[in-house]
Amino acid sequence: MNTLYREITPLSPDDCFTVFSRFKSGFDFPLHSHDEYELNFITHAQGAKRIVGYHMGEIDDPELVLVGGNLPHAWFTHHCASQNIHEITIQFHKDLFDEKFLGRNQLGSIKSLLQRSVQGILFSNETINQVVPRLESLTRRKGFDSVLELMSILQELSVSPDMQILSQASPVEIRPDMKSRRLEKVFDFMRNNYDKNLSLNDVAEVVNMPEVSFSRFFKKRTGRTFIESLNDIRLGHATRMLIITTHTVAEVSYKCGFNNLSYFNRIFKRKNGCTPSAFRENYSDSKVFI
Repeated sequence: MNTLYREITPLSPDDCFTVFSRFKSGFDFPLHSHDEYELNFITHAQGAKRIVGYHMGEIDDPELVLVGGNLPHAWFTHHCASQNIHEITIQFHKDLFDEKFLGRNQLGSIKSLLQRSVQGILFSNETINQVVPRLESLTRRKGFDSVLELMSILQELSVSPDMQILSQASPVEIRPDMKSRRLEKVFDFMRNNYDKNLSLNDVAEVVNMPEVSFSRFFKKRTGRTFIESLNDIRLGHATRMLIITTHTVAEVSYKCGFNNLSYFNRIFKRKNGCTPSAFRENYSDSKVFI
């Protein structure tokens, strides 16, 4: 079976992390994944293309992205005309912070940050302005002091406002602040039946609630409508199917529960910024097979 390029990073088993600072005129590394976490700062590269998981986008200037382990990612020159791109890349082991260590109260926000990074996180310009001097100083630090600085940077990122999850196509998760047995039952039902013609009443019956009451309950607990959440689950499966199968766009649409092709195209474009056909073409152009 064809697989994406698997990078063996230069991070040795005996080191906590590695950091690179480089200037270049373009991006030439293929779409790839690796076990390690990666924090990537890029500036003077406006117009370059970013791929993180199922997300694709044209980058602004500057940008800072945290990528979790085994999440496919890459940057491509695309429309970038800069000859002075600056990139700082930090890679650290997935077991650098022990689960029990991260489970302590004072480290809860870093634990949450690393958990969310499996979908890729884009940080705001405000956050970038705060941490970039520290990222630059990290390239000059050594020993124990450098590890403390990395932890401090991750803590600052973990509490920063306006984080954007990039690869939203993974299955919808229930946040800790909205957990309930009813919601878990509802989401389980939607995940298992996303390919069927589900109505609001079908799902309301799963938790023995009247339609109107369920709709109000769902919106209050999740901040979204039932159909918005169901569409997210369906779009997650659709993006994956566009990448790993040769089904036509129409076939993908129907197999994922969208019975109207024009509706599927419309909400896919609203979510991903391009049509399903363009998504497949752009993603395929970025693959390297071994």
